[in-house]
Amino acid sequence: MRKILFIIFLVIIGVKLVHYFLIMPPKDFPIEKIISIQSKNNLREISLKLKQEKIIKSRVAFETFVIIYGGERKIIPADYLFKNKISVTQIAKIIVNKDNALNPIKFIIPEGFNNLEIAELFSFKLKNFNKDKFLNKVHDKQGYLFPDTYFFYLTDDEEIVLESINKNFKRKIISLEKEIQNFKLVPRSDLGNLITEKEIIIMASIIEKESKGEMDREFISGILWKRFNEKMLLQVDAAPETYKTLNLPENPIANPGLASIKATINPKESPYYYYLHDKNKNIYYAKTFKEHRKNIDKYLRIK
Repeated sequence: MRKILFIIFLVIIGVKLVHYFLIMPPKDFPIEKIISIQSKNNLREISLKLKQEKIIKSRVAFETFVIIYGGERKIIPADYLFKNKISVTQIAKIIVNKDNALNPIKFIIPEGFNNLEIAELFSFKLKNFNKDKFLNKVHDKQGYLFPDTYFFYLTDDEEIVLESINKNFKRKIISLEKEIQNFKLVPRSDLGNLITEKEIIIMASIIEKESKGEMDREFISGILWKRFNEKMLLQVDAAPETYKTLNLPENPIANPGLASIKATINPKESPYYYYLHDKNKNIYYAKTFKEHRKNIDKYLRIK
């Protein structure tokens, strides 16, 4: 009797060990990781990719279950989004079963989109996305909806979308955290030398709308911060209120990308106070308003 109980005990322990080491997902399973499986990939290549990406613990277990559930020919080439930790058996089912295949929809939020444009982008393709609810949730988040490439399921709603965008903003901005905290200007009597993160995002949103290419962002940043510091009107077309009111707008005017945020905290010094773009997006700088008027006459006037 003792031998039987001992054997049963060993079997139970063995099953648990197999389940832990072969079936359960890895502890560092990359949640929200997108894995692309192409038609040219064979089963060995797929299992190697999943192992390297820490989606599975055991290649043997994965390949065995794929064969059990339909075999290599049943594998569906697609982009797979793993939003939660799942077992190797579930992963094998997803990849060989068309009904369970994860085919997220790809969305690209362009730099400079405002909240309404972003809401319309998602409401067009996601059937459970409520544009009005989304806009209500993000009414004070303009500037923080990070432009990037996102993947969502057809049935994802506005809460899932916003959660993913918020997480992405935090991931991207953390690399600039020290620079943002240490960013200073020459002291201005009414400000001291402290610039808040919100002011940086506001300025970045202006630079995003004002710049026309990769080369002019830092120069525009330098010009606008200089005007700001010397108590001059910013006078940017993207924010008309800056023609009448000193300082920055109260809130970001759009959602800036990483390049514009970097340019904001890395302004390039120059002798210029003015700039304009012609119809071909070429930029022209001026040291004085008189020079700026000449540029306007030369490059913007209709002849």
